[in-house]
Amino acid sequence: MPPPPTVVLLEGRSDVVALASFARRRGAGELDGAELVDLGGVTNVRSHLDRLSIQPTPSRAAGLCDRGEVDVVVRALRRFHPDVQVVGDLPGHGFFVCDRDLEDELIRALGIPGCMSLLDRLGLGARFATFCRQPAWQSQPITDQLHRFVGTTSGRKELFAGEAACAIPLDRVPAPIAGLLDYVRG
Repeated sequence: MPPPPTVVLLEGRSDVVALASFARRRGAGELDGAELVDLGGVTNVRSHLDRLSIQPTPSRAAGLCDRGEVDVVVRALRRFHPDVQVVGDLPGHGFFVCDRDLEDELIRALGIPGCMSLLDRLGLGARFATFCRQPAWQSQPITDQLHRFVGTTSGRKELFAGEAACAIPLDRVPAPIAGLLDYVRG
């Protein structure tokens, strides 16, 4: 018997875009029967789990979270799964943790040269160079500059997430995303 449908709880729109892009690239069936939900922030995970628990048709929950928000997810899941106590318990219940956040995972997987090439292809290379000349960002590591830059303008996170997910070689898909896709596929 196939597993019940999966509802994938994701912190924001960029997570939805990235996961859908990786799933398309990995092939048919990756997200069959799964619903991708933009939580509008991880603090909404508990209310979504509550709603799922009272639906007449059973479904299983899965998702991504940032390392700094693990406690929020652990507390929310513990309500339905008392065995969830620490971060290491999350993958067994379909939740996977990004080291810093999704953008950090994408930047690391794509690498600095890949990120710079992607920004150039998107017509954002000159804007990034201008951003990096700002006094507050001049001496910061380039990974921090990239991370901040992709989040400074409305829609840029989603654009970067989707395009990075298309540019990252499939053998370098970030572990939390690969784990989540494998879990959903069952």
